Amino acid sequence: MSHITASELAGFGVGALLLYATLSATKLDAFIAASQRSSLGMCKRCGDLRMIACSQCKGKGLIKRGGWFDFGMADDLFKFAGEGMKRSEIKCNKCLSKGMYQKSSAI
Repeated sequence: MSHITASELAGFGVGALLLYATLSATKLDAFIAASQRSSLGMCKRCGDLRMIACSQCKGKGLIKRGGWFDFGMADDLFKFAGEGMKRSEIKCNKCLSKGMYQKSSAI
């Protein structure tokens, strides 16, 4: 096994830093958005839109039936091939297929 040079070690460090920044970008963005809403006196969760996305269907209104290891790659391949959807989709019962809830005006 050969020795690792300083430039290779620095490259691994920069790569790890970029990977961490990429993976944490959505959480950092959500934190900044919530703090901006708070400083403007808006609701932290909905931004005064009074609409909250459904937690079960993630705001889509439909739930795909799939297994534990389903990443949606098969659907993308079938769409690319022009065969359409191969799996069944069911309507979300939690939000009645609307994808979101109307937030009450009470504080």
